[in-house]
Amino acid sequence: MFKKINHIIIPIFYIGAGINHFWHPQGYYKIIPYYLPYHVFINQFSGAAEIILGVLFLFSKTRTLAAYGIIVMLIAFIPAHIVMIQNGFCLINGYCLPLWALWVRLFPLQFLLMWWAWSCRK
Repeated sequence: MFKKINHIIIPIFYIGAGINHFWHPQGYYKIIPYYLPYHVFINQFSGAAEIILGVLFLFSKTRTLAAYGIIVMLIAFIPAHIVMIQNGFCLINGYCLPLWALWVRLFPLQFLLMWWAWSCRK
């Protein structure tokens, strides 16, 4: 039962996050590492990847592939989380996340998200 619920929650989570890349791109531009070119493309690519992987997670035939894709994507996002720790991160309303929350977002949250996708891949 838990896995069946997660087969709906995970796609909603990633599809929603992907849409947010297009809806509120400014927040993402701030956390893309400065040494990477084409911040607009990287943001759009990341958002599209989250949407596609979320949709693929809905179907049993593509769920395992989507889970592996989500894990790879979360690994690729680690530099953005490091930038958030280095520079701080403030939301659109001006509220800045405390440093401890940014560390929690990197460790253990990223790894919990990887485990979540892995554990629900079948």
